[in-house]
Amino acid sequence: MYTIIDGRKIASEIKKEIAEEVISLRNAGGKIPHLAALLVGNDGSSETYVANKVKDCAEVGFRSTLIRFGNDVDESALLNKISELNNDPDIDGFIVQLPLPGHISENKVIEAIDPKKDADGFHPVNIGRMVIGLPGYLPATPYGIVELLKRYSVETSGKNCVVIGRSNIVGRPVSILLSQKGMDATVTVIHSRTKNIKEIVSRADIIIAALGSPGFVTEDMVKPGAVVIDVGTTRVKSAETKSGFRLIGDVDFENVAAKCSFITPVPGGVGPMTRVSLLQNTLMAVKNR
Repeated sequence: MYTIIDGRKIASEIKKEIAEEVISLRNAGGKIPHLAALLVGNDGSSETYVANKVKDCAEVGFRSTLIRFGNDVDESALLNKISELNNDPDIDGFIVQLPLPGHISENKVIEAIDPKKDADGFHPVNIGRMVIGLPGYLPATPYGIVELLKRYSVETSGKNCVVIGRSNIVGRPVSILLSQKGMDATVTVIHSRTKNIKEIVSRADIIIAALGSPGFVTEDMVKPGAVVIDVGTTRVKSAETKSGFRLIGDVDFENVAAKCSFITPVPGGVGPMTRVSLLQNTLMAVKNR
């Protein structure tokens, strides 16, 4: 029988812990954390995600600010706003919601963010600190994945972990975190140019699926007792939901779950943990002031 790794439950527990810290800060006359989000355009997934972030802030007692731009915003105007936020002493952390329109360089935007206010943990300075094991702001989704594994007491030391996907946002950083001292997994990263993917994945004790391809991980790729973490969130049309859409993960959950020891659902697995990681990074920013 498999155990569902409930990201909503763990995120709720962490939010209670953060809320208690905010009360302590307030009682000590400290600064209330303030998280800002920059949203360009009106992508449905991004709208939902940012709305949830605003809600999360209210739940834990943070202040939050949402700044909107149209799809046609100039790159220079966006960079100017980032500069303003960098220099605003009241803003402790902020994110620029990705993806951005094609005429804006995501790398330029990420590098423009002050590393000390980088709530998403994407800035090269924070990635570099993570790589060599120095304290810093961790990329939000990998941070959330590691937290889930820890809180469900999933053994990672000496385990064979396969990360499917090599993005700078999830695949690469989570592979580094899992191989570091304290986690001690043996990590393989596979991608679109990897040969014998099925064979490699089928030997994994822990599978992290983060490639954005619905149902990519099938039953015949998973060995009995494996731990499966599904990072995929692809929106597909659905007549069964109010929104007209539903989320599908990278794992064929219905057929894979029975073979697992632990598995995350989509939605309700990694997603809530990504959002709570932003709160953790912002709280750290306040403490580091």
